[in-house]
Amino acid sequence: MLDLPIMGVNAPREHQRVITRLSGELYYLYKTGMIPFEPFSETMIDDGKTSPTPDIILLDNETDKNVVIVEITTTIGEKNDFEKVKDLVERYDVKEGFTYNYKKGTWRKYRRGTGEVKDDASYCDVIGYDLNALLKSPF
Repeated sequence: MLDLPIMGVNAPREHQRVITRLSGELYYLYKTGMIPFEPFSETMIDDGKTSPTPDIILLDNETDKNVVIVEITTTIGEKNDFEKVKDLVERYDVKEGFTYNYKKGTWRKYRRGTGEVKDDASYCDVIGYDLNALLKSPF
């Protein structure tokens, strides 16, 4: 038996469960024409080169621009993940970015040109839906 190093990513089941749940709800809204942006999970933010991969991206297929990004996080990683979201929103001209701490059930929101938005932090102005409500949907 070879003694090879084990390679992997930090993707706990609960983290992936939240991504799947939110992506599924967003995909339903997209497929039924309720939002015009297609959701992607764990996809490069710049499709033309190796780049960061937010947990969820909403893409405007007409302009080929990312309009919303979401990072799913925990209490330990929340500060760094929010800094990452802020950086990506500014660097890649994204309209809104969010972090969701699934351990605490809390959201943080960053809007390009405005900064952190404290009120209704889970409400996505770009699509007109509360992401927390989508995450808690009974379907």
